[in-house]
Amino acid sequence: MTEAVIEEENKEIAKQYKELLKISYRTLSVADKKLIRSAFDVAVDAHKDQRRKSGEAYIFHPIAVAKIVASEIGLDATSIAAALLHDVVEDTQYTLVDIEQMFGETVARIVDGLTKISAMEYEGDVSLQAENFRKMLLTLNEDIRVIIIKIADRLHNMQTMESMPANKQLKIASETLYIYAPLAHRIGLYNIKTELEDLGLKYTEPEVYNDILSKIKESKEEQDDYIEAFSDVIKESLDSEKLSYEIKGRPKSIFSIRRKMIAQSVSFDEVYDKFAVRIIYKSDPENEKFLAWKIYSIVTDHFRPNPMRLRDWISSPKSTGYEALHITVMGPKGRWVEVQIRSERMNEIAEKGYAAHYKYKNDDKDDGGLDDWLNKLQETLENAEANAVDFVEEFKLNLYAKEIFVFSPKGDLYSLPKGATALDFAFSVHTEVGLHTRGTKVNGKLVPLSHELKSGDQVEIITSEKTKPSANWINYVTTGRARSKIKSSLKEEQKLTATEGKVVLARKLKSLKITLDEKTINQLVVYFKLNTSLDLFYRVGAGIIDNQMLKDFAASRNNAFVSFFKNRIRKPSPQEDINKEEITLKYDQLVFGKEEDKLDYKMANCCNAIPGDDVFGFVTVNEGIKVHKKNCPNALQLQSNYNYRIMPAKWIDSTQQEFKANLVISGIDTLGLVNNVTKVVSNNLHIDMKSVHFDTDDGTFTGKITVVVKNKSILDNLVKNIKKINGIHKVTRV
Repeated sequence: MTEAVIEEENKEIAKQYKELLKISYRTLSVADKKLIRSAFDVAVDAHKDQRRKSGEAYIFHPIAVAKIVASEIGLDATSIAAALLHDVVEDTQYTLVDIEQMFGETVARIVDGLTKISAMEYEGDVSLQAENFRKMLLTLNEDIRVIIIKIADRLHNMQTMESMPANKQLKIASETLYIYAPLAHRIGLYNIKTELEDLGLKYTEPEVYNDILSKIKESKEEQDDYIEAFSDVIKESLDSEKLSYEIKGRPKSIFSIRRKMIAQSVSFDEVYDKFAVRIIYKSDPENEKFLAWKIYSIVTDHFRPNPMRLRDWISSPKSTGYEALHITVMGPKGRWVEVQIRSERMNEIAEKGYAAHYKYKNDDKDDGGLDDWLNKLQETLENAEANAVDFVEEFKLNLYAKEIFVFSPKGDLYSLPKGATALDFAFSVHTEVGLHTRGTKVNGKLVPLSHELKSGDQVEIITSEKTKPSANWINYVTTGRARSKIKSSLKEEQKLTATEGKVVLARKLKSLKITLDEKTINQLVVYFKLNTSLDLFYRVGAGIIDNQMLKDFAASRNNAFVSFFKNRIRKPSPQEDINKEEITLKYDQLVFGKEEDKLDYKMANCCNAIPGDDVFGFVTVNEGIKVHKKNCPNALQLQSNYNYRIMPAKWIDSTQQEFKANLVISGIDTLGLVNNVTKVVSNNLHIDMKSVHFDTDDGTFTGKITVVVKNKSILDNLVKNIKKINGIHKVTRV
């Protein structure tokens, strides 16, 4: 490389450095500038012999990342220094110890976190990628800035991917859409999230991206004219109120237009709100809210608002700290237009996320919102029950969720994801409240646990020490937190049942002259086609394996040849059988709808679901029910276009399947009879009473009870006990 080129490059490096200091969102002290200068010098020295694929000096990459961190995200000097040094330990002769000696423990910790993330090899395999994502989130425990700088690093890589091979572009872009865009969204970096999504689409679906981009460019002039026409209508009223403001049009991102086109099955021209109008006003802190609503009333005086689309993030800011009023109004030419009303402070927070909070709170340490978020994240991370893929999906559910705001009976405000249920609310108040929920009231009325909440609802939880979660509860919640707590509780419950079951089994086998030892347990596990000893004890404790079944086992065991034959052919190694810590779910049956009906179905070829996958049924025109995985490539399209044909479906273990039974009771009407009948039913732990109806007629009565039981022997026992009640004449099962 010629000296002239090198000199030119050095000039450019020096220029970029000056620019970095100039564009920093923070006011940098002398000490800050000194720290950044020495980090810059070390980075230049460390990367002096390196070039990027495009041929330019490698140092331009860390400088670009530092510029994003300094201006777009607005972080402090420590972060800017860490961004400059983020590739030094990984790619050059410098070690972490060197960094710590030169720049202190904080910078070293952030650089270490970034190096760890880079060292993770991402695979096409979702579960591996999920596991890596989980590890990456665990680095948040050390310092949130690790993730924020990683997002900036990813943004610059996405902006400069042209010279990479296509397969690498696709891999990096998919990973960006899967992981980094949701993270940027959650941290409140909306501008960066939008750019990451658009760049992700550019490399995953280039034709679609370029098509929408060219159409946006074509319609830019028309859009500018439209915004001008819109502004002209309200300017006079705004000016007469002596407001200082500016009106800007902002095209919606390519990615969000694409999402709308898919969700609504429409073409580009049919997507209505392709842009938003933003009114940004100057205000002192005292009048901020008042002025926002004043502008709202001026806009709605001139344009008819859509009342369903009012979003008041001023009274209740989002958990990211975002504040604004969003209204959708019928603008000129009969088009819906989203109008966002923000003060200059709110606008800054919307564009910089948490960094602007630091600025407006005047104290770098005082950022409750960030701490709250970290604590929420911590909770998710600490739940070791979830496997990595579930963890990522639940985390993303909670990331992308639009928020609703509900009140406790005392008037405390809670923020929950859209779609959250009354039971979700119980768990968001406290885990113990959730686990002991007996009933829920919304706005004073009793509602099912699965009742979907709306913003503004007042929710009261009725608890009882005796209540415990049942397996159905998983279907009543949508938040990751509630789901993981219910799963943990059910596992605990199963372990308790299994402990009781072991004692019961020993007693029952003793009466059959069989000792409960390791050999017998193995034989029982094999005989009942189970996986673990815990499975066996649980089924005995729950009454699924009854006396008759144990007698049959004893009979087969007495036949030495059969016993020997079974043990030889089917007995796995003892280590595999005696797994004390696992209750296996043998997914062997698929059921549909709320009633969990067993229906005929076929597996869809597009995603080949296997037992245990999250699935749904789709009612086809000619081929009956086709079963798809929830993350099937066609799922989005089917759910948006043919929602009425979707059937909920889930895998169950048929040996643990509960079933519904209707009992008809008749007899002589006596005082307290109904009470006696319901007492008998509710005293049995393994019976769930669904409905009760009694009619009396001149001294006689008939009643109908619907119960849910695990097996026939529990039902037979119930019928026997009801018959013992004085006045009961007949009990039949319908």
